[in-house]
Amino acid sequence: MKKLLALFSALFVFALATYADASCQCVCMDGQVRAVCSSTLDIEPICSPRICPMTTPSIEPIQRPRVPPLGTSKCVQKQIYNEDTRRYEWKEVCY
Repeated sequence: MKKLLALFSALFVFALATYADASCQCVCMDGQVRAVCSSTLDIEPICSPRICPMTTPSIEPIQRPRVPPLGTSKCVQKQIYNEDTRRYEWKEVCY
């Protein structure tokens, strides 16, 4: 019974650790490495230095008016590098 409880506890801790890591990412934003978090309560990681591809000239998409999420004061469009497509894509980032 103790082994089952220990196994369950270890799996629970592992699940929480992987969930916490998934909320912040180091991405190339406008040609520079930045930490982007899904919540204002998350602690930003220290991003390792790397070379980001140059941003291509692009017109910023039209922003629809909306209220920023709780804990932020404004949202802006930024070019975020997508590793899968190997291109910059416009995404909304809130501060």
